[in-house]
Amino acid sequence: LNRCAGLVSYLHIARPRLGLVAPALPQIASLFATRSSTQKMAPPAEAKEGAAQNFARRDQLLQIQAEAQKKWDSMKIFEVDAPEGPADPNGKFFGNFPYPYMNGLLHLGHAFSLSKLEFASAYNRLIGKRVLFPQGFHCTGMPIKACADKLDRELTKFGNPPQFPKKEEAAAAAAAEEAASAAAAANTEVKDPTKFAGKKSKAAAKKGPGAYQYEILQLNGIPDDEIPRFRTTDHWLEYFPPLAMRDLHAMGCGIDWRRAFITTDMNPYYDSFVRWQFNTLRKLGKVIKDKRFAVFSPLDGQPCADHDRASGEGVGPQEYTLIKMEALELNGKLDALKGQGRVFLMAATLRPETMYGQTNCWVLPEGQYGAYKGLNDEIYIMTERSALNLSYQEKTPVRGQPECLLELTGQDLIGTPVKSPHAVHERVYVLPLLTILTNKGTGVVTSVPSDSPDDYAALLDLKKKPKLREKYGVLDEWVMPFEVIPIIDIPGFGNMSAQKVCEDLKIQSQNDTVKLAEAKQLVYLKGFTDGVMVVGKYSGRKVSEAKPLIKTEMIDAGMAMIYSEPEKQVISRSGDECVVALTDQWYMTYGEEEWRALTQRCLDQLETFSDEARNSFNGCLGWLQQWACSRSFGLGTRLPWDPQYLIESLSDSTIYMAYYTVAHLLQGGDMYGRSQAASTSASVIKAEDVTDAVWDYVFLGAAAPADCKVPESVLVAMRREFEYWYPFDLRVSGKDLIQNHLSFTLYNHTAVWGQEKWPKAFRCNGHLLLNSEKMAKSNGNFKTLTEAIHEYSADAMRWALADAGDGMDDANFETSTANAAILRLTKELAWVEEMLAEGAGLREGEPSTIQDKVFANEINIAIVRTREAYDRMLFREALKTAGYDLSNARDVYRFATAGAEGMNRSLILRYIEVTTQLLAPITPHTSEHVWANLLGKQGTVLNAGWPVGEAPDFVMQRAARYIEDMIPNLRKLIQKAETPAKPRKGEPAPAALKVTHGDIFVAERFIGWQEKTLLALQTAFDPKTKTFSPDANAKVLEAVKEDPAAASMNEKQLKQMAMPFAKFKMEEAVAGGAQVLDVKLPFDERQLLIDNLPYLKRALKIDSLSVALITDEAAVKAAARPVDASQAYPGAPITSFTVVPAS
Repeated sequence: LNRCAGLVSYLHIARPRLGLVAPALPQIASLFATRSSTQKMAPPAEAKEGAAQNFARRDQLLQIQAEAQKKWDSMKIFEVDAPEGPADPNGKFFGNFPYPYMNGLLHLGHAFSLSKLEFASAYNRLIGKRVLFPQGFHCTGMPIKACADKLDRELTKFGNPPQFPKKEEAAAAAAAEEAASAAAAANTEVKDPTKFAGKKSKAAAKKGPGAYQYEILQLNGIPDDEIPRFRTTDHWLEYFPPLAMRDLHAMGCGIDWRRAFITTDMNPYYDSFVRWQFNTLRKLGKVIKDKRFAVFSPLDGQPCADHDRASGEGVGPQEYTLIKMEALELNGKLDALKGQGRVFLMAATLRPETMYGQTNCWVLPEGQYGAYKGLNDEIYIMTERSALNLSYQEKTPVRGQPECLLELTGQDLIGTPVKSPHAVHERVYVLPLLTILTNKGTGVVTSVPSDSPDDYAALLDLKKKPKLREKYGVLDEWVMPFEVIPIIDIPGFGNMSAQKVCEDLKIQSQNDTVKLAEAKQLVYLKGFTDGVMVVGKYSGRKVSEAKPLIKTEMIDAGMAMIYSEPEKQVISRSGDECVVALTDQWYMTYGEEEWRALTQRCLDQLETFSDEARNSFNGCLGWLQQWACSRSFGLGTRLPWDPQYLIESLSDSTIYMAYYTVAHLLQGGDMYGRSQAASTSASVIKAEDVTDAVWDYVFLGAAAPADCKVPESVLVAMRREFEYWYPFDLRVSGKDLIQNHLSFTLYNHTAVWGQEKWPKAFRCNGHLLLNSEKMAKSNGNFKTLTEAIHEYSADAMRWALADAGDGMDDANFETSTANAAILRLTKELAWVEEMLAEGAGLREGEPSTIQDKVFANEINIAIVRTREAYDRMLFREALKTAGYDLSNARDVYRFATAGAEGMNRSLILRYIEVTTQLLAPITPHTSEHVWANLLGKQGTVLNAGWPVGEAPDFVMQRAARYIEDMIPNLRKLIQKAETPAKPRKGEPAPAALKVTHGDIFVAERFIGWQEKTLLALQTAFDPKTKTFSPDANAKVLEAVKEDPAAASMNEKQLKQMAMPFAKFKMEEAVAGGAQVLDVKLPFDERQLLIDNLPYLKRALKIDSLSVALITDEAAVKAAARPVDASQAYPGAPITSFTVVPAS
């Protein structure tokens, strides 16, 4: 807490440089003060409650961390500008990370993605590049506005402080919501294969049950008396960005804070930049106004984009064809509708081409329906939810207000005769279907039993089960006369595919939901791609060709209409369920043919670091179409030509990486852009003076604007900064942003700039688990970034982040790894201090022994392999080679030289220096301490350069590992030899035994059928993929047949002899590479053992060892115990021990 208080003082001093505004600082101090009265420094997660704990090691790292950061701040090591003269010979690196949203504290998930950029930036800085790592903060869009409004409603309704309903009531409401979501998920309807389907959002996964905004702020550590101030959006913008800056600084991130900014019109310079961006896009024809279907929040009165959603990220509109099935008789409860207009049951379908095969219409007997007023005196029968959607699509008299003329249940509709478009029968009847879900479609379903397994099974149920008909009041004449009507011929399934697949799968009833889902998967996609119409105007045409034609004709004839609804439930951040609305607004023309082709070119040359990421990008570019870029509600920048609209949050965040290059020159180091705006200095640059012409000059290379109020020197500096740093070299992000933000970034860069300014690389990662479980505040498995830093220290946390994983799959932050890192780092520091102290017992002189050479080689290998890992952004691999493998090699060296010549001083100093440099990107604070305080080096380790080493000798490494593996193997054999036989009953215990001498017999190469096996496996092995071809076993058997030893064997005997050996070597090759398939080791095994005999004798505590070739008959004959020469292989010698009674 003293360190936290010190940080507050530091922030006061560094306020202009960090871009902090005065109002934010008391809030930070207040936050610390509030916590100091109730909290102590967090203990490591593994600590047991109530147990005595010692946090000295963690506190040591925190102290080192504070000192290192103070040093870097004083050096301004992370503040970097474009050179005015010649470019740097080592080049530049500009990396960035999506600005996090400022409605809460940063957490470990943010830190994990951002750590990829931090490690990459630190590595490039280390090797001598000029590195720019800036960071802004996102405030645009709905979330902050929705949170502020939600808090205001809570305090208005429940008081201040609020008295919320009991947890039992909240839990009941949450359970009801979860049940509704589960019901929606249970819908097994197979969608139109031409439509894109969104996935579950992160927001949905993180959403806690019944969370109040007030409670969420409490979980973020906000004092209760501070929370009411969050009713205004400005308070969010002033409160959380400084805390995010605090936490990233504490993490040790190498960020140039002069370039920090927040979005929205609170920052007038960024606001000007976004206006310029959209004016430019509009001039290029990339922004148009049109009516389109969009997911829409009725409460907010505007489209609800991904970042505006509490759940349903990635969900888009699902378009259906509404089939108008006219009621021919209005009986029973429907009688009340007589004289009010024509009545239609509205059935939503994805397959309008199948309407020729209708035999009936389905409703859910207990389902709730209504008769709603439509256009042209028509009445539509459907569910309330679907009627609400339809009312936003210009299909009802009043937008957003469906007028219900009559409430109905499905039972009220059963037996109603209807006339349906394209149906063969003049009238079909409404029948009960028990599996309809009324939270999807309209609750009214057409029945085409020839091609729908569900329809076929349900119709068969009604035909075969009189009691079922009786239960729902279904008359025989409504069901029995109607037979399956062939309409589509599908190869392999015929012209009645549903009947065939139900019979093949032995589906007994409509309740066989699992089998029915399988049946639909079998026939629906194949029916669309390969099916051929056998009825109607387009008989003989493929379904994929006929479908759009039939749909258009039905709509034009007034027999159907377009209807859309969200693919899955979407909840806005304001808390209402979204609909799909036909909206008149501004759109980005993503998907336009020429623009898409240009963006595909950009993607093709982009480094994505994995095929999985590239495939995801290709998939997104394949389906991404026009995107609504304007909103009426929220925070942000107003469209410059139509200021009634705001630019939505995914559209103002596509090229802002360019703004980083000039932000410090405009904002004066203030992330809010206020210090310049409030200044009366003659040199001030006012935001209104930064016109589109200025931006054109800076970013597009246009001529300097006439009568420009921005000083020429600043203009030149801005252009120089942009031209030097752009294009950016790397953008790091979670994989969930591929489907929107990252793809939008590619599109916008190709629109605004030529190829020379296109992004160079995107590195995407999976989400972060915490101890193998999803992070969620609702279940307590959650850590903010500041909590993790205080609990483990920045370096131990960074170690665990690097160790968490590098791929697109979800990674796992293990608290045990972070705690182990605390121990590892502090023990290493203690060892380094011991080695550098007087009397360390190190050997002077040049490295000369075998162990010296092996250890020096391990250092050289670590230098090469760690650099390869950093270059490929494989930070777990870098940590393995530099943090684990090299440390293990040092331990082996220490053991191998113990009790003999001892470790060499110059080699140990080299090891300490190299590991300090190799690990500097991951554990910079500890490395800085070792570099400056222990090694006494000048400057900082952050830019110390990459260590130089000799070319690695991998054969030597393999030989060394052979020796290290040999020691435990020989120990086991010696232990076995010294174990006396068990005495028989009544016999005395045998005397203890001791091995006094050992003979080791080595085979120089594989011979005979084993050699032929290896040669055959070499031809079947792919060293790049470490896989064998399918015919590997066949090749082995064919080769072994040629050996004389196999001449008299049949195939079974041949397999028994050769295949165990072949299988063993194949498994070895998959693990160790092609080298294990060599018929001879790449080193002299006998000489290696002889050279290491002193080490082996010390390690095995044996008096005498000798080494000979297995072909040395005299040596074999002289062995204390007989040996079987056929059992000796290269790398696997055989032994014979001299055993005597122990004295």
